[in-house]
Amino acid sequence: MTFPLLIQSSTTPEGPADEGLGAAVVEKEKLALQPPNLFKVVMLNDDFTPMEFVVFVLQEHFRHDIETATQIMLKIHHEGRGVCGVYTKDVAATKVELVLAAAREAGHPLQCILETA
Repeated sequence: MTFPLLIQSSTTPEGPADEGLGAAVVEKEKLALQPPNLFKVVMLNDDFTPMEFVVFVLQEHFRHDIETATQIMLKIHHEGRGVCGVYTKDVAATKVELVLAAAREAGHPLQCILETA
């Protein structure tokens, strides 16, 4: 969609502007903004990371309450994977890095990945 924008010039090659001489119309395009793409942060099951650590990570890095964190942890345990949250790409990538760093620091092989939502 375009909107006309009237720009008035005070002088023209013939002299001062009068009766609209020297006026120009510039069309301004309105940009169609789209919401950013969203990404799921998915935690993967392994046989070594303690369930308590997974619940801790879900509470600490994803701000889930104890009940929600426990439900997500059980989903990861039983189904092999669970969605921790849905975020924009930069936020999701940061959360993945924080989880991986926390797991490394604690000595656990916990894996966390990004998927398109």
